[in-house]
Amino acid sequence: MNDSNRRRGSEATPTPAPFSGRRLTHELSGREDTMIGAEARLAASTERMSREIFRLGRAQQALFAFVDSLAKVLLTCVPEPGGEALEAAVARARRRHVQLLQSAGQAMVGDSQLAMQDLVNHAEG
Repeated sequence: MNDSNRRRGSEATPTPAPFSGRRLTHELSGREDTMIGAEARLAASTERMSREIFRLGRAQQALFAFVDSLAKVLLTCVPEPGGEALEAAVARARRRHVQLLQSAGQAMVGDSQLAMQDLVNHAEG
């Protein structure tokens, strides 16, 4: 093979480097659009979750205020027993309170259970 045949052969056959470069550029530009869309969806999901968590926090505060008011009404309307009956009533009330906390603690899982344990420890301390 002489030099002119070699040159013609190399000119006729493209090298893989330019082809690979064009294909890589094409793939990356297409993925960039996909990534922008994914980022927008992720941001929207995060915003929705943030609003939902805030709403749940407000609902929890309202529920706590309701239970607190209900307990105050109950404690105000129920007369206290007098004399020796008071000590027995307090002991029964403490047992019922412990049972209530234990029942609520068993119904909870995860962080709620830790919060309830903190409340029980605080009430006992």
